[in-house]
Amino acid sequence: MEIQPVGTRGDLRRFVGLPYRLYGRDPNWVPPLRSEQWGQFAPRRNPMLEHCNYSLFLLLDDGQAVGRIAAFVDRLGVEAWGESVGLFGSYECPDDTRGSRLLLETARTWLEQRGMKAMRGPWSFASQEWGLVVEGFTPPPVIMAPYNPPYYNHQMADFGLQKVKDLLVYYADSREGYEIPARYLTLTDAVQRRYGIAVRTIDMKRLEEEVATIVAISNRSIARNWGYYEVTEAEGRALARDLKPIVNPQAVFIAEDRQGRPIGFAISLPDVNVLLRGLNGRLFPFGWLRLLRGVPRLRQYRMWALGVVPQYQGKAVDALLYRHTYEALRPRGARLEINYVLEDNAPMNNALRRLGVKDLRRYRVYQMPIGQGEPQARG
Repeated sequence: MEIQPVGTRGDLRRFVGLPYRLYGRDPNWVPPLRSEQWGQFAPRRNPMLEHCNYSLFLLLDDGQAVGRIAAFVDRLGVEAWGESVGLFGSYECPDDTRGSRLLLETARTWLEQRGMKAMRGPWSFASQEWGLVVEGFTPPPVIMAPYNPPYYNHQMADFGLQKVKDLLVYYADSREGYEIPARYLTLTDAVQRRYGIAVRTIDMKRLEEEVATIVAISNRSIARNWGYYEVTEAEGRALARDLKPIVNPQAVFIAEDRQGRPIGFAISLPDVNVLLRGLNGRLFPFGWLRLLRGVPRLRQYRMWALGVVPQYQGKAVDALLYRHTYEALRPRGARLEINYVLEDNAPMNNALRRLGVKDLRRYRVYQMPIGQGEPQARG
């Protein structure tokens, strides 16, 4: 086995196409659109690359690509976290200890050479795709959520990477009898009266303006959350562009105070992964038709993001937004997956459990010190 840097378009083709070979027979893997995977490594499509230095590597076995890894330094992340934390991602590897060590050692060396003092991952070039599944390998992942075989976690531990943070996933399914507790209906009614809060759906005719509003709320609401940093305007526009074809405006909400100032938002996305199964990542010749016809009928959704500005946190505005989402999706018998809640975000986890949602999955982000010194994992 040997490592080869990705240096040509042909190398990148092998890098992007590798998961489709590795997971081809795994019933729990949903092949993402190949065009979207290519777009992650195209600066004109992915503004995140503007503030990242990165390199991609292939693991070759007798000349055939069998594994891959990305090593990168996100300059905005390093600045926001106040630490020299380098990242690795796009990790794929056979169940082979030597191969995994080669990949991870390559990433570590690359990061050390750029002055990083810690190595964290898996981390993606796409928004909020972090970690490895450690619990809840079924059902298959929803839109914009990673998947991996269980042995990846053993490879991380074998190399010396340790847990730095877990992210939790919940779900609520109306066809399993889920109902929002009556006390939350009373509570959210009182919240709206007390603070004069209005909740509305987004206006698709003013999508760029609406996205800018959501980005501004997001940057204020998550400023202190582990692992996050401000979303740039360019990233917000790119996200709007990518999600516009599938977004259901009746499942995206903005909360406003008495003066009409935005104070919170909730975004739930139809889970197009249900429709992507069997397409092998290609829309042509018939995949586009399946999406066109299928998206409006989907009952499975992912609550992808929710944020409330600091002065309204702890006042049940998040519960109010959750209620509006639930009431909007209930008529279609929806199943709502609530993703990526930090394990130590006690207010959010407690609120969700009181809302009666069920545990589904757990993702884990790993970290280890590299270079000289033992940095604290603050992020």
